[in-house]
Amino acid sequence: MSAQRFASSRLQGPRFQDRVMVITGAAQGIGRRVAECAAAEGARLALVDRADIVQEVVAELREQGAEAIALQADLETWEGAERVMQKAREHYGRVDILINNVGGAINFKPFTEFTATEVSAEITRSLMPTLWCCRAVLPTMVAQGDGVIVNVSSAATRGIHRIPYSAAKGGVNAMTASLAFEYAEHGIRVVATAPGGTEAPPRRISRGTPEPRDETEQAWFQAHIDQTRQSCLFGRYGTLDEMAAPILFMASDEASYITGSVLPVAGGDLG
Repeated sequence: MSAQRFASSRLQGPRFQDRVMVITGAAQGIGRRVAECAAAEGARLALVDRADIVQEVVAELREQGAEAIALQADLETWEGAERVMQKAREHYGRVDILINNVGGAINFKPFTEFTATEVSAEITRSLMPTLWCCRAVLPTMVAQGDGVIVNVSSAATRGIHRIPYSAAKGGVNAMTASLAFEYAEHGIRVVATAPGGTEAPPRRISRGTPEPRDETEQAWFQAHIDQTRQSCLFGRYGTLDEMAAPILFMASDEASYITGSVLPVAGGDLG
């Protein structure tokens, strides 16, 4: 983007006015807060989740005057990701911004305690939705000659008791850097944020994390919480607003000269 266009966009009002934004994992937590903030800035939203509570989010935003549609799909599959991007494009005619927010650790324990099935589940949940959604949206963005992809990674690429999740998010970081390199010539930016621990309301739908069965398992779970706080210079978890704001900055024209970067958002923990 030229300096003139950047200055012009600053004078026109809301950063996302009439921009089509697809947000995955939008029913709860960070994804929902990003959707709420983007709606307030004029975005035309396609909110994606496999849980039907995404319909409630869309209904609330519409009551406030936002333009939004709900799309339910399993983004751990190529078919789900392809269908979502197709429906968003059919409804709005284009996709300007994709926020890949699906993911989250399921199990918290030493790596040697993970079964093969559990390792596969962590990779499938926290890497594949981002990989599939990038693959599904890029043809549309290439045809448009512009677009922004913001991948939500994690500071837990350096952490304990969630090694498969760390590996998945490391893959997201590598994907971000390589896609930025490959698609810059098409006018597409690919960036990421790396949130740390986040204070959020209790999940209405669990990721499937099992309840600790004994004191040992409780200690394993508590260890990852303690490590997250100790790695943060502020010694606390961040708020949903503190996580949403950097995501939307990276998605906006204010970040027009940033691509391939992973922005740590973890109170000084660089991941």
